[in-house]
Amino acid sequence: MNLQEKLEYHYLNFDRTKLSPDPLEFPHLFSIDADIELMGFIASVFAYGNVKQINSSLNNILKFIKPSPSEFILDFNKNKAREKLKGIKHRFYSGEDILNLFYLLKIIVKKNGSLKNLFLQYYSEKDSSIKNPLSEFSKEFLSRYEQEAFSPTTGIKFMFPLPEKNSACKRMNLFLRWMVRKDELDFGLWNEIPTNKLIIPVDTHVARICKELKLTSLKNVSWKMAEEITNNLKKFDPLDPVKYDFAICHIGIRKMKF
Repeated sequence: MNLQEKLEYHYLNFDRTKLSPDPLEFPHLFSIDADIELMGFIASVFAYGNVKQINSSLNNILKFIKPSPSEFILDFNKNKAREKLKGIKHRFYSGEDILNLFYLLKIIVKKNGSLKNLFLQYYSEKDSSIKNPLSEFSKEFLSRYEQEAFSPTTGIKFMFPLPEKNSACKRMNLFLRWMVRKDELDFGLWNEIPTNKLIIPVDTHVARICKELKLTSLKNVSWKMAEEITNNLKKFDPLDPVKYDFAICHIGIRKMKF
């Protein structure tokens, strides 16, 4: 098989039956768009580290935000939640970082109605990719955080990366993939944005496989690497290049041969 045939084969093979273990399992627990969107965002924010660690943290959070993540966020009271969520941490997210994430989501959703509404404020059909709206979306959260008279912690900065600082923005691109694309895995709730504007979420697994496949010539994980991989994948599917992400990532995680 040539590379295009292999990519298509793995894309079809890594279907809904291969969903576990992946943070994408968590938004799939819900059926209402508002719940899917917020659970998806929270799941993507925690999607770093090994999968077992990610799912463990998300299962701990799930205990508190069921049955409705959107109601949990809209009703969120940081002082009341502090004791209830005591002990929940994730790598270098402190408990206070996590409380502030939920508090920021409450502010943003109350003001804009949804995360999609905020993102679309910054999106233009003229944009060649989601780079600019992604950056402005992150900045909106950081700005809101600072307006609350907080100095951004390492954890908060990590939650809201910026492509102009050459961050690959893996978790934000992951969330956007889930929201924009539509198939068995991804939800397609943000259908105002074309799938060819997406940028592939690059982590160490995706970077390693893509180097082996010569989809990138760069050594370090960065926004430039993510753009290069995406542009090369457009040779195989110009309209939906990021559809291959789940398969590439899981082949890396499972240490399979591509």
